[in-house]
Amino acid sequence: MEQLFQAAGPVLLVWLVLVNVLNFALMGADKRRAKRDEWRVRERTFFVLALLGGTLGAIAGMYAFRHKTRHWYFRFGLPALLVLQVFLAGAVLWRSF
Repeated sequence: MEQLFQAAGPVLLVWLVLVNVLNFALMGADKRRAKRDEWRVRERTFFVLALLGGTLGAIAGMYAFRHKTRHWYFRFGLPALLVLQVFLAGAVLWRSF
């Protein structure tokens, strides 16, 4: 099991960076589109990317762009998801050693 984590570590790190940058950028793009009354990014997209590891990017984008901060499911849902992800990652790492 330890060898699996050592092999997957760099790939997982790259994945997490990419999905967080993408979620952050989409939050900014959606804010810009909202101001221009253009086509918008679905809220579901932000949550799917967050479930795939992009929670920090979504939260950072919310506050950097002041976007989606009035929606309770973003304000409370994303931090709750982050806590759950950190807990699960800790449990997996704890069991692997």
